[in-house]
Amino acid sequence: MSSEASGGYRVKLDEDDYIEYLESRIRLLEMEREKLRNQVNYFKHQIEKLLSLPLIEAVVLDVLPDGRVVVKSSTGPSLIVYVANGVNPSDLRPGTRVALTQRGSAIVEVLPSRENIYVRSMEVIERPNVSFSDIGGLRRQIQELREVVELPLKHPELFEEIGIEPPKGVLLYGPPGCGKTLLAKAVARESGATFISIVGSELVQKFIGEGARIVRELFEMARRKAPSIIFIDEIDAIAAKRIDVGTSGEREVQRTLMQLLAEMDGFRPLDKVKVIAATNRIEILDPAILRPGRFDRLIEIPLPDLEARVEIFRVHTRRMKIDKDVDLFELARRTEGASGAEIKAICTEAGYSAIRAGRRRVTMEDFLYAIDKVMSKKRIRRVGHSVSGGEKRGRYSDIFYQ
Repeated sequence: MSSEASGGYRVKLDEDDYIEYLESRIRLLEMEREKLRNQVNYFKHQIEKLLSLPLIEAVVLDVLPDGRVVVKSSTGPSLIVYVANGVNPSDLRPGTRVALTQRGSAIVEVLPSRENIYVRSMEVIERPNVSFSDIGGLRRQIQELREVVELPLKHPELFEEIGIEPPKGVLLYGPPGCGKTLLAKAVARESGATFISIVGSELVQKFIGEGARIVRELFEMARRKAPSIIFIDEIDAIAAKRIDVGTSGEREVQRTLMQLLAEMDGFRPLDKVKVIAATNRIEILDPAILRPGRFDRLIEIPLPDLEARVEIFRVHTRRMKIDKDVDLFELARRTEGASGAEIKAICTEAGYSAIRAGRRRVTMEDFLYAIDKVMSKKRIRRVGHSVSGGEKRGRYSDIFYQ
């Protein structure tokens, strides 16, 4: 090949490379232009949102035959408005939340139902790590609770076949520390239903009508998430006996109680919603809440007897390293009158005693020491409850210096 021919071939290659380079540059610039166009559209959209007028929240009251809608706006007055083309008229029912234009002339959007964040936080998402096998004693109470709560939720056809209505609510009552809240935790774990937990004092609110509204929204959420269980701990905070005279605060508590009574046995059925309540002051509860139809079952959770105390000791010591000489029956015999919570405290104190002594196992002596320490505090509390004023201080000093 001649030098002229080879030179022309190199020029041809250089031109092809340059054209390919220009084409790749064009593609890159087109991609960059598209990216910039998207950014411009995004910022235009953001500017439009910032410059647009806010919408007015309203609630539908009625739908007129001519297609117009009567709404109650959040600004105060009731309005008769038209419906925009993008809104489905079949979605407009009394109670539906909608958005109006700034002048309130038309409905432009149907808003989702609002759920109170405070009420939503009452739902137990992470189930407690407690099962019925972790509860010592209370076999009859556990069986009755499962029959009243779990059986109607899991097998409603049995009650339909027999032709009876299952109980709506269960009240657990008894001395403190005997397992009422523990039973509720076990139900939350093993029922498989939505579990909503609240303390009675949380329903006592500052403003008039606020407590009743929380009760109403609480039961509405339970109905939406059915099958569900509502657990009200320390219900005596809102369900004490009503009196004729009292402060405005007491009257507000009574309004909250009346809303609770209406929700449990009113015109709206509970369906697959069960109510469990707990208290250690059943004598002060209002008779209206104790009648059948509201709390159909009253289950007493008493102080454990000898056999139950043995089971409770067995539950709390099954993860402990204990000596072979530890006699659970003897420990149960020495703790007559102790509650389940006090027995748990005895086991914890015995473990501390072993740790202080530098041992890796808990001995019988550790348990006896723990019994003396915990039960002596129990006796002090009893003395303090039975005396008052300067007499109480004198009795306390006598006990401490014996």
